[in-house]
Amino acid sequence: MSMENEKDTELEQEETASETSEEKAEQEEKGVKTETDGGKESPKEESAEDKLKKELDDSKDKYLRLMAEYDNFRKRNAKERLEITDTAKGNVINELLPVFDNFERALDTETKDAVYKQGVEMIFKQFGDALKKLGVESMELVGKEFDPNIATAVSTVDDPELGENVVAQVLQNGYTIGGKVIRHAMVIVANP
Repeated sequence: MSMENEKDTELEQEETASETSEEKAEQEEKGVKTETDGGKESPKEESAEDKLKKELDDSKDKYLRLMAEYDNFRKRNAKERLEITDTAKGNVINELLPVFDNFERALDTETKDAVYKQGVEMIFKQFGDALKKLGVESMELVGKEFDPNIATAVSTVDDPELGENVVAQVLQNGYTIGGKVIRHAMVIVANP
């Protein structure tokens, strides 16, 4: 071989080597990692599809967590609103109960005017119906065992006909809304 041929061959090898290093640089810019295995190069890149799938899974997980948090917030908020509503309703009704008690006492008084008595009965019934619509229930305690959580004992009496620690008489009715006591009853307890 002549010297010119050897120089041409060396130039071609250098050009090929520079093209290969330029291709490597371009691949690295695009995110392709190369690894040499005995002189051969093989791409070792996470495919774009895998990346997108991973991002989608992450986004889906974040979305599901956010939806769960929102649902919990909504339920907690609804429960708090109901509790506040029941408390406010109970407070207002508790202020009206003395008026209801007075109508009940008016029914028990003797009067010669039948029309007047009938009017008081109608008002009492209408008031009672309005309380029922609001969910207010009167406690029926006479003859039942005394429970200090729902009633207050203001007096005691010995009565052999009644059992031990039984409500003998109700002096003032107690009322509940949805099982929650809004006013405790005042009672006389037999045989404490």
